[in-house]
Amino acid sequence: MGSLQPWHWVIVIAVFVLLFGAKKLPDAARSLGKSMRIFKSEIKEMQSDSKQDDTSTQQATPIASERVDPPAPGTEQPSDKRSA
Repeated sequence: MGSLQPWHWVIVIAVFVLLFGAKKLPDAARSLGKSMRIFKSEIKEMQSDSKQDDTSTQQATPIASERVDPPAPGTEQPSDKRSA
C-alpha cells in the first residue's frame, strides 16, 4: 500500500504534462540535467581543492633553526678573514 503502483506513475506524468505542456517538458528535463552536471563537477572540484589544501598543510612543517643573538656591545666579533 505504501509504494507507488504503475498507474500512480501514469497519473503523476499526466499531471506534469497538463501543468507544463508537452513542449516545455523536454526543455525542463534538459536544463535539469545540465544543472545536475554542473553541480556534480563543482562538488568534485571542491573535494579536490580540499584534498590539496590538506596535503599542503601537512607538507608545510616548520624547520628548526638556531637562534642567533646579536653580540653584546663592547665585545669583539670574530673576523671571517683567514690568514695565509
